[in-house]
Order: sequence, then structure tokens, then C-alpha cells
Amino acid sequence: MKTRIKGIRRVSAAATVTAGAVLASGVFATSAQAATLPTPTIVAKGGYVMNNGTGTSLFTKAADTRRSTGSTTKIMTAKVVLAQSNLNLDSKVTIQKAYSDYIVAKNASSARLIVGDKVTVRQLLYGLMLPSGCDAAYALADKFGSGSTRAARVKSFIGKMNKAATDMGLKNTHFDSFDGIGSGSNYSTPRDLTKIASSAMKNSTFRSVVKTTSTKQKVTTKSGGYRYMSWSNTNNLLGSYSGTIGVKTGSGPEAKYCLVFAATRNGKTVIGTVLASSSVTNRTADAKKLMDYGFKK
Repeated sequence: MKTRIKGIRRVSAAATVTAGAVLASGVFATSAQAATLPTPTIVAKGGYVMNNGTGTSLFTKAADTRRSTGSTTKIMTAKVVLAQSNLNLDSKVTIQKAYSDYIVAKNASSARLIVGDKVTVRQLLYGLMLPSGCDAAYALADKFGSGSTRAARVKSFIGKMNKAATDMGLKNTHFDSFDGIGSGSNYSTPRDLTKIASSAMKNSTFRSVVKTTSTKQKVTTKSGGYRYMSWSNTNNLLGSYSGTIGVKTGSGPEAKYCLVFAATRNGKTVIGTVLASSSVTNRTADAKKLMDYGFKK
């Protein structure tokens, strides 16, 4: 009887050792796999990805080099609006001729807002982030800046954008415009832009807007009637990359092609930025590579 028990104990002990060895080898294999995960190559001159839950950096390429950011600037525009105290998203803004004149003068991306229409702040955020409307950006800056003139209000709003960056401890970000069409002093970095986006994504309204593929909004006309505005998101990761939840495209002669992106899979969210890619196709491919890499890390 005793011999049998000892035998069982020996077998049990051996099994434990074997199981431990298998477990250990599995850990080593996983570690080896993580260590040999090839770092992706991207076309963009700058890139950064982090784990949004932990803030851990997962990929860097010239992540702290200042570059023009194009319309990814509008992430901060939206963030500043949404940070206003006692914000009423349903308050209405009357569209001014100055906004449409600005679009024409700058040959800028537009939400096709019509002079005299009354558009809610919430609708302006959709017009800002989906079709990347510089007219919507102008309307929001005019609405939420302080001062007796439009120029003063716009200057004040841009000041709020810069204060927000300073408050976040971002040393490589500066804004001289509300939409990214700057005068040479509008810049950020892949790391800083990712942090701005991560902060903005904490706001439920922002999250709802940037994950929207398209929307049809009913606005009030000057005569008191109504019309529908239809906007589609310029972020083609939505619907083409599983788990995408945002956030914003950007482009321009100096900025080239930029994209701030975020996706969630199996409870893990990765968020990042590519700046100065060479085309829409390449910035999308760059972002997909970086998210694939981020999810495997």
C-alpha cells in the first residue's frame, strides 16, 4: 500500500516537473516571440503608438520632432470647445459670411456651412471632425473665444489651445491657428498629438463624433425653415480596420499626409499618430501597420 502511494507521489511529482517545464518553455517562447516581433517600417517621417490604457510607448520614429500637423490640429480645437464650463452642445451659432470667405481665400476643406443658417455646437463638432470643415473651426473659435471683435475672439481661442497644451506639459506643440492652416508656427509631434488625442477621447461627445462614419444633420435656415447637411468622415480606417474608434486626418503642402488613429481589440486600445506620410494610401497603410504592431506588443 505504501509502495503504491510512493509511486503515485513520484508520478505526481514528475508530472508537476513536466508541467512546470512546459509552462516555463511557454513563457520563454512567448518572451522570445515578443523579442523577435519585427519593428514595422513606415513611409511617414514621424510616428508614435502607445497603449492608451497604460500610456506605455509601443513604437517611436522621430516621435519628438516638431512638424506641421495640418487638420489634426482640429483635435485640440474640439478638445478646447468641449472643455468649456457650462457648455450647451445644443446652443446655436449663426453662420457668418466671414467663415465662407475664409474657406474661399484659403482654399480650405469645408463643411459647406451656409451663411445665415443656425447650427448647433454639437453639429459644428461633426462638421469640424468629419469633413474637416475649416468653416466649422472658424465658427467654433468665434463662438468660444473672448473679445469684442472677431479677430480678438479668434486670437483668444488660439490662446486657449496653447494653454491646454501647456497645461498638459507638451513642450513641442504650438498653435497659431484654429484649423491647422497656420503661419509657420503651428506644429506638434507624433508623441504630443497622440497625448492630445488620448485626452480628448476621455470625453464621450468627442468619442461619439470621431467614430461616426457619416451623418445627416438638420439645421435651421435663415428664413426659419430647415435643411439637411450630410457629412462623411475623411478617416477611411473607419470601416476598413477592425476596431477603429477614431480619430482625425490631416494634410497640407507642408504637413503632407497625417493621421491620428485609435482602435480597440479584446479590451486593449492603441492610439497613435503618423506625420508627413507621402499619400492618403500610405498614411492609412502606415497607421494599420502600427496598430497591428501595437496589438501584438
